[in-house]
Amino acid sequence: MIKITFHKTRAGEYRDFICEGHAGFAAYGEDIVCAAVSALVINTVNSLDEITDEAMEVVIDEKRGMIRCLFTDQTLQETSRVLMDSLVLGLSRIEEQYGKKHCRLHFKEV
Repeated sequence: MIKITFHKTRAGEYRDFICEGHAGFAAYGEDIVCAAVSALVINTVNSLDEITDEAMEVVIDEKRGMIRCLFTDQTLQETSRVLMDSLVLGLSRIEEQYGKKHCRLHFKEV
């Protein structure tokens, strides 16, 4: 299962997110859930890097299937919030369509 955890403040500000694991929906190289999640997450990180000048740290561990994006500023730019909301929307739809057995979102208050 792919587990995506979003850490947000009580005020709703994103602090970071971590995506880890493998969907297990299909064989390696044919797993459409893994491909969809990876595309959304990587596109969001690339967009945050290219479109905004958001201060962030990104850690990737391909062996574990993990990517973490940590925002180092207290408040995100409006564009960054929209990109993060879009990521949550896309991942939520994958979770709904393919089930929590393959993709699960968690939200934790920090």
